Amino acid sequence: MGLHKVNNDNTRAWPNSWLIPAFIIGISTIIMLTGEPGQEWLRYDRVWIGQGEAWRFLSGHLAHLGWSHLALNGAGLLLVWFLIGETYTTSIWVQITLITVATIDIAFWFLNPELYWYVGMSGVLHGLLIAGIIKRIGSMDAETGILLLLLLAKIGYEQFNGAVPGSEATSGGPVVVDAHLYGALGGVLGALLAKIRGEPRWSK
Repeated sequence: MGLHKVNNDNTRAWPNSWLIPAFIIGISTIIMLTGEPGQEWLRYDRVWIGQGEAWRFLSGHLAHLGWSHLALNGAGLLLVWFLIGETYTTSIWVQITLITVATIDIAFWFLNPELYWYVGMSGVLHGLLIAGIIKRIGSMDAETGILLLLLLAKIGYEQFNGAVPGSEATSGGPVVVDAHLYGALGGVLGALLAKIRGEPRWSK
């Protein structure tokens, strides 16, 4: 069960791979504890970024609308990691994450000038998931194929019909579906760069 189970010879690296989701969820929880002032100071905000507060490009993906939004994203991250967490080394995952974040932010800035603020890691989750799936394309199994089809169908649906029914009520606010598309594109870019670099599957 889970894409990470495909190559069991490398399960020794599994515990360390959970450091990334643990760190992300931990930082997001700390940000939530700062309350509304902290959320406003750290969210992606086009006006304040334009005035030099560049940290918002990164911190905006760690801030959330509320505890329900964080719980939803946190659960999503844990599920994604269960499925594809062992696909790359920790260092490559960090690179893919940063590339995904940068792709989303650049796209927001140039393609969505009407978007004044944004919070949440759902776009990054789409990028991580598709990066892991791409790694498995060469040995495409039924689980990988189904995940890829479901992900592409979800992104396609959102682009033509808006947020998936129930997602806004669950997250506690509006869903910026373009973040999912941009995140997926960032994940593809990150996976391709990892492949070009020819990194070993596991670091020693």
